[in-house]
Amino acid sequence: MITVLQPGLLTTLQDEGRLGYQKYGVPVAGAMDSLALHTANLLAGNDMGEACLEITGLGPTLRFETPVAFALSGGEFTPTLDGKPLEMNRAYSAPRGSVLQVGACKRGFRCYLAVNGGFDVPLVMNSRSTYLKGAFGGFEGRAIQKGDTLPLREPQFWLNAMDKRSTSYPLPEGVPVIHVIMGPQDDCFSPRGKRTFLGKEYTLGQSCDRMGYRLEGPAIERSEGFDGNILSDGVAMGSVQVPDGTPLIMMADRQTTGGYGKIATVASFDLPVLAQCRPGDKITFTAVTVEEAHQEMARRRRALFALRDALEMPPGLW
Repeated sequence: MITVLQPGLLTTLQDEGRLGYQKYGVPVAGAMDSLALHTANLLAGNDMGEACLEITGLGPTLRFETPVAFALSGGEFTPTLDGKPLEMNRAYSAPRGSVLQVGACKRGFRCYLAVNGGFDVPLVMNSRSTYLKGAFGGFEGRAIQKGDTLPLREPQFWLNAMDKRSTSYPLPEGVPVIHVIMGPQDDCFSPRGKRTFLGKEYTLGQSCDRMGYRLEGPAIERSEGFDGNILSDGVAMGSVQVPDGTPLIMMADRQTTGGYGKIATVASFDLPVLAQCRPGDKITFTAVTVEEAHQEMARRRRALFALRDALEMPPGLW
């Protein structure tokens, strides 16, 4: 069990999301940064998709009532365990009664706390993810609060090769270039509008949350006769709608369908980059083909599988 002493800015339980239910109008939710979720879980000795605490901006303070191995991955926070500084992207063992302060984020915006064995909360439609607007899933359908006690499932205190259970996490530097696949309604925008989208810099506005990122920057010109609306169709994570001339990127808690034209979709491998951006950050876009996106996603999956295989090696084989 873990007791919440301070909840942080926004801390929720998230896994890979509630897949297969969009046709019923149920949003996917899930981790904003799946790469950090997967990395934290592998370091903590879990399956990659196990539910973690998703921590945003300013982290919580937690007391471990049960001894357990844990790991933090993602943005560069300033964690301490009983006052001693910890490294990100490394596994540790927390004795009973020890206090973890995740601290403030110095680079990036989100990190994930994985505990060995996972959190013992109910599956809701095959997921432990929290959907905040619907108030279901996760821990009582909400962000954690001071005084909460989070139950654990079969935690282990020590893992094989604890001193070697570390890796790196690729935080974006400078102005990130976000790779997109054009469409499915890019024909609704003029050639000038598409050049603007791919050639200009945009800033994440203050209206950025788990549902979507509203960008500020030059307006994207529509095709003649197109008013911005389409017959509603499915919305994916990373869909780039243009409701009022500027991009709106759909994120983890997005609605299931939408009626605005979508100029592009963010390639899956760059969604973690977006998840580590915060209001005020600048980004640019560049187009890739579906084949190029598949190749890059496959390369990144191979890297995760290589980490998984390395962490499962007996200590003497490292």
